[in-house]
Amino acid sequence: MASLTDLREVVDVVIGVDTHVHTHSAAVVDTATGGLLDEITVEATTEGYAELVEFANNHATLRAWAIEGTGGHGAGLSRHLLQACEIVIELDRPKRAARRNGAKSDPLDAIRAAREALARPQLGTPRSGAERQALSVLLTARRSAINASTEAQLQVFSLVIAAPEPIRARFRGQKVAAMLNTAANLRVHSSWDIETTSTVVALRALARRAHAMLKEAREHQKAIVTIIRTWRPDLLEQFGVGPIVAATVLCAWSHPGRIHSEAAFAMLAGVAPIPANSGQVTTRHRLNRYGDRQLNRALHTVVRIRIQYQPATRDYVARRSAEGKTSREIKRCLARYVARDLYRLLENGAAAA
Repeated sequence: MASLTDLREVVDVVIGVDTHVHTHSAAVVDTATGGLLDEITVEATTEGYAELVEFANNHATLRAWAIEGTGGHGAGLSRHLLQACEIVIELDRPKRAARRNGAKSDPLDAIRAAREALARPQLGTPRSGAERQALSVLLTARRSAINASTEAQLQVFSLVIAAPEPIRARFRGQKVAAMLNTAANLRVHSSWDIETTSTVVALRALARRAHAMLKEAREHQKAIVTIIRTWRPDLLEQFGVGPIVAATVLCAWSHPGRIHSEAAFAMLAGVAPIPANSGQVTTRHRLNRYGDRQLNRALHTVVRIRIQYQPATRDYVARRSAEGKTSREIKRCLARYVARDLYRLLENGAAAA
């Protein structure tokens, strides 16, 4: 589907679906005229999905589904349709300004989704695959654990600064890791006043929470490593690519053919150069601040590691710096090269397998 230039060549109707937590609204649009043929709203349940397919059967056998939020509210419907060998196209939810005159309703959004799919020169398929979904949920859980641990550590640091002097003295000269160990082992004494007692109880609880969240994050990372070594161990052989970077890249890429070119992958990652020409200057570019920011962060993590530890990359930085390139421009170029290499590895490796 990613290689098609026009849906009108292969289907008679496009069914746009606006997805929500409890209901999905669908609209059948004729590919020849762009006109609305029918619409329906169903429950976001297995029975509702079956009703939606039965509704579609009343119109045309040659059809495609344009679904908003295939990785969120539309995940269940997308899985149901893909298992039935239906053609499913992934669409992002539109910004409010993209809606005609600010009009907003579920049926209108379903119609807009179908017509947007008809207008697109390149079509994206939903992310899929058991390994990809497993990595996605593990990354989410790990990220949540890391954030919770970081917040608890910051709170321990802040409470130590404002703690009564007898308590604060125990932490003097310690770094955060040592502070957590000290706080986790604090004990309450009956002779303390209520302020000191409350401070110690809070410090101990926060420190133990930080340790528990770090332990949970390590367990999630072990599970991530196991999946990657089974699915795509070749990624871990790339310089600067660790398990978290590899998992993030795999979640964005998903499966062969979903992203039609390395340029599209770079655009998805927000590392494709954007022209910033003005007047007679025609060689300037600026940073791309769009795309998947987690994927963008992963690629820049690889860039930072290679700049620090890989001789070939350090030589490249020195050469481009001598040419007058700024550090930001050089990192942008390196991120684009990393995106190219990883995309080729993912596509070619999958083809070889």
